[in-house]
Amino acid sequence: MTSPATPSRSDGSDGLVAPGERTSPFPEGRSSLTPGRTSLVPPAPVVSPWQKYIDSSRQSLDDLGGMTMLLRDATVATFARPFELKEIIYQLESLGLKSVTIALLTALFVGMVMTVQFAFGLERFGATDYVGRVIGLSITRELAPALTALVVGSRIGSGMAAEIGSMAVTEQVDAIRALGADPVKKLVVPRLIACLILMPVLTVFADVVGFAGAMGVAKLQFDTPMGFFFRTALESITMQDFMSGIGKSPFFGVTIAIIGCYYGMNTRGGTEGVGRSTTRTVVAAAIAVLVADFFLTKLFLSVKI
Repeated sequence: MTSPATPSRSDGSDGLVAPGERTSPFPEGRSSLTPGRTSLVPPAPVVSPWQKYIDSSRQSLDDLGGMTMLLRDATVATFARPFELKEIIYQLESLGLKSVTIALLTALFVGMVMTVQFAFGLERFGATDYVGRVIGLSITRELAPALTALVVGSRIGSGMAAEIGSMAVTEQVDAIRALGADPVKKLVVPRLIACLILMPVLTVFADVVGFAGAMGVAKLQFDTPMGFFFRTALESITMQDFMSGIGKSPFFGVTIAIIGCYYGMNTRGGTEGVGRSTTRTVVAAAIAVLVADFFLTKLFLSVKI
């Protein structure tokens, strides 16, 4: 009987391969990799900063176009039967009532801080009697609608993006389409109408609470009579000033709802994608509110009531 052949070393010696020693099919000193190459993975392509800016701008334009189309579809679906009255009421409770506290706290402390700042500034010139006028105009025209939209909008916008985004990644939105229903009608329209209604209401509450906080600080710290503060503020505020602030709020509500629903409907990539959509919603809503505030201010200042 012949014994099986034993492997020999490449150097010509008849030494047997020791237990645990590895043999290589390549000659000594040779590697399985191509000479001069340390890895088989190709290097990542280098992207210039300008290309990143171009890609980001292109994506922003695509998002803007998608939001415009979503607003168009939502507007058409709003007047189509059946009317989702129960869902609208639920969204008003979910988005509106749960946002009252944060809106009122923001308005209260902003009014107090603005009173302290203006009072200290005007006290140098002996013009503390004008604090009520300045605070009344500032809160009514700008601070109440803008800050309410920024703070409340970030909360409800991110909530809408997370909720709809979770439905999108779990294919619930596709299931709605498969059942023959319109996702825009079921998901977007109730949130859009709820934001359209609740933002002006929250702005009115912010006007009242912010002015009350300013009046209290003026009395406690600067000994300004509340009646005098209230009377001078009312004398300086006209109906145009009040309507200018209230008139911005529906536009802010529509903007926040469309941005939140758009990023939610276009969420991809599982739970990580939901986080990205939520972050994009907060950033985009804040920027959109500030941009819209500028153009709406110019518009309302040019309109005489």
